[in-house]
Amino acid sequence: MDDLNDVSEQDAPDVPAEPAPPIESRFLFVDVAALRAKQLRRGARPRIDGDEAPLPHKAERLAMEEVRRGLVQYDVPDPMLRHGDA
Repeated sequence: MDDLNDVSEQDAPDVPAEPAPPIESRFLFVDVAALRAKQLRRGARPRIDGDEAPLPHKAERLAMEEVRRGLVQYDVPDPMLRHGDA
């Protein structure tokens, strides 16, 4: 029985321990959600449990909900380090 629990924990998607800070910029929200949707379309597992409510069918809607809930970690590069200026 312990082997079954070990397998299910290994198969669980990586959900951050703490939610990401809320995104206030609509442009950043769209960028983060688009990158997450691309991951989902390529086979990444959803980070939302389907127990609460049915999961959206489209990767884009699922990605937006994950970002809204703070389940997607992101970082914004320093604009001063763009294009090899460093």
